[in-house]
This record gives sequence, C-alpha cells and structure tokens, in this order.
Amino acid sequence: MTDTCIRDCHALVPDPSGSLTLARHQDILIRGNRITELRPTGSPMEPGVTVLEGNRMLAMPGLINTHAHVPMVLFRGLAEDVPIERWFNEFIWPLESNLTEEDVYWGAQLGLIEMIEGGVTTVADHYFFMDRVAQAVEEAGTRGHLGWAVFSSRGHEALAETAAFAERWKGGAGGRITTCMAPHAPYTCDDGFLRASAEHAARLGIGIHIHAAEVMSQTLASVQKRGLTPIQVLRDTGILDVPTLIAHGCGLLPQDLELLAHHQANVSFAHAPKTYLKLVMGIAPIRALRKSGVAVGLATDGAVSNNTLDIFESLRLMALLQKHEALDPEVMPIHEALDIATRGSAAALGMGDRLGVLAPGYQADILLVDIRGAHWQPPHNLLAGLVYSARASDVHTVMVDGRVIMRERRLLTLDKERVLTEVAKTMERLAQRVPESRIQRYQP
Repeated sequence: MTDTCIRDCHALVPDPSGSLTLARHQDILIRGNRITELRPTGSPMEPGVTVLEGNRMLAMPGLINTHAHVPMVLFRGLAEDVPIERWFNEFIWPLESNLTEEDVYWGAQLGLIEMIEGGVTTVADHYFFMDRVAQAVEEAGTRGHLGWAVFSSRGHEALAETAAFAERWKGGAGGRITTCMAPHAPYTCDDGFLRASAEHAARLGIGIHIHAAEVMSQTLASVQKRGLTPIQVLRDTGILDVPTLIAHGCGLLPQDLELLAHHQANVSFAHAPKTYLKLVMGIAPIRALRKSGVAVGLATDGAVSNNTLDIFESLRLMALLQKHEALDPEVMPIHEALDIATRGSAAALGMGDRLGVLAPGYQADILLVDIRGAHWQPPHNLLAGLVYSARASDVHTVMVDGRVIMRERRLLTLDKERVLTEVAKTMERLAQRVPESRIQRYQP
C-alpha cells in the first residue's frame, strides 16, 4: 500500500543508458521512507493515499553536501580577502576559540535552515561539539554524516572522546545520522594520531573524514619535510584502509592519482569550488579522479570560505571551472555535472545504494523545484536549467526519509525566527579575535 504520492511532476531519473534525463508528468509513489514506483500521471490512485501536488515542478533527489563545517555560519563575513595562512592563523582559529556548545547548537540550526531552504537533505559535517550538531540534525529531520574534528595537539584522550561520540550517535535519529572519525589533516595530526584514528574507525565499522592535499603548497611542504605527499602519509598510516572522505585535493600530484586509483574502493573526494576560488587554492583534478574510479561529490565547505551553503552554486561553478581549466566547452557536460551532484555525492558518502536517485527502493529524499521563475523561461532545456539557472530559492518543497520538512518554502521542523534571535545574541562575542587564543596554528 502506498502512503504518499507526489502527483504530476517532471522527475530527474536515469535513462536505460544510465545518463540522467527527465521523465515528464510522473507520479512518485512512496511507502514509509522508500520510493516504490514512478509511473505516468493519471494512473488510478489507491484509497487513503496522501497526495502532494507536484504541479509540474521538477522533482530531483535531495542534494548532498559532502563537506561542510555547518556551525561556521556564525562567522560568516569575518575572514574576507586574505590568503589561506592568514585565514587560518589570524581569523578562523582565533575566532573558533570563542565557541561554546550552545553556540554550535544554534549555528548548526542556522546552517541547517539555510541548507533545507536550498534543497540540501544530507550534510557531511566536520566540526566541534558534535553532540549538539547531532541534536540539531535530529530536530531538523535531515540527514547528517557527522565527525568531531580533532587535532593531535589535543592528545589521544580527545581522540577517544571523538570516537565515543561516533559510537554514541552511529545510526542515530532513526538511521538518519551516520558517523565517522574526523582527524583534521596530516599537517595538524601526527602519524601516531592518524594511525589511532584509523584503528578507532576499523573498530567501530565507520570511516574517516579528513582534509588532505588542500593546496599544492601543503603537498610540496610535506614532500620537502618528509619525502611523502599528504596522500602517501594517509596510506602509510592506515587511513586509506578504511572508507575515507577527503576534502579537497587541490594539491594532488600524479603519483597521488596513481595511489588513489589503487584505493578507489575506499576513497572519495569532496569538491568545494567556491572555496578554491576565494582562497586561490587551485582546482582539484576531479575528472582524473572519476576516471580512476574515485567517487567525487559536491560540497560547500564552511560559510567563512564560501559565504553560502548553496549546492546549486557549487554545481554551477564546478561545471564552469572544469570547462575553463580544460579550455574546452565540451568538458563537464550537463549530464556529468548532474551525476556528480546526485549519484556521485551519494557515493562519496558511501550511500550510493540508497540515496541520490529517484527510483524504486531508494530512500524518499526528494525536492520539488519550482521552474516557473523568469530565469527558467522559456523552458527549452530543464536539465541545463538545473545546472546553470537554478537558485536555492527555487526549492519549493523538501522531503527527507518520506517526511515533508519544508512545504511551499515554509519550514516545518525548525523555528527560523527563534534561531535568528539566538544567533543575533552571540554576534559581538563571537566576532572577537584573540590570536594568542587560537585553537591551532596553520604551519604545513
């Protein structure tokens, strides 16, 4: 028996060749939290079905943000027009020394509101005080792949605490929360710390979410000091022996690509192109990674290096930058960009068997995108519209796990006005920078 029907929408679905296409005038049938059928509109409806009118909007899988620091929305606009070294040492890590658990909770809610309104239904979050982030995700009704960021300067006791969080919340919120270990990076975590992180992950049956080879200067510094690239350090410390999500990879060398191809079953990359542009990090070789079998997903990174948590923006920039880098307008065609935004992002989080596709058996994480705006007209090519025209504000309705959490732009799970009020109370305190109180030093 069907519980819910999204009636008369244009659905983004795989065609027989595997490429994405639009099936027009479809009904999407849902039982519990799973899609059971897509069929042409007009078929007889079972009695007792809850009907959600699609109104010929575009239905697509919920967007997945594969790398973010969600509560960093609290610092949005406070680290502008500076190079990456100053960004860390003079701005971010001093600012983050102000954080309390309560700040993180309200920052997480604010970030989740922004993402829900932009169609993001799942986020891989890498931050601090993650019990409060998990609480916010549970209340929002979204999905979270959560890891408590930790530096080796905090010691192995802190690492054990982050592992305890991962164990505590693994499978939480009715299965909507998955967890991972989250050592920050090879340049902030020593080899023993990385090995211990991999051991915790193997013991708990989870993966690792880590920054590595973010920029070429990090890679060259590692080679000069150790004779190893950051990716080779991850191999030698056992990180690549467990499922590993790496952000950002703009400093990958040819030998890294060869190594990653050998570990492609375990490794994925989060690609956040707006951050790379803003901090002048270079561009990750995502086409080479995908060619070698490594999953690549879209990401925003934090709102201090991106200013938004808008995956549509990341999607558009990714496609355009790949063309620009190759000096070839035929590179990164529309279907490939959409594949990365949907199936690729799901695969990057190890969820490709249940998310990222509108098809029977997949979980009912579904967006309805309003295509009536002037920026969509005339609607000759709706797939091109998704990549090059869509705005976060076009997201009309959001469903996660078979439950509607935003309908007609109205949030149903979080109190936006309350969140804005609570965040406003902290602005002056959180904007204070005390460099001698920084939580870590950037020195690759």
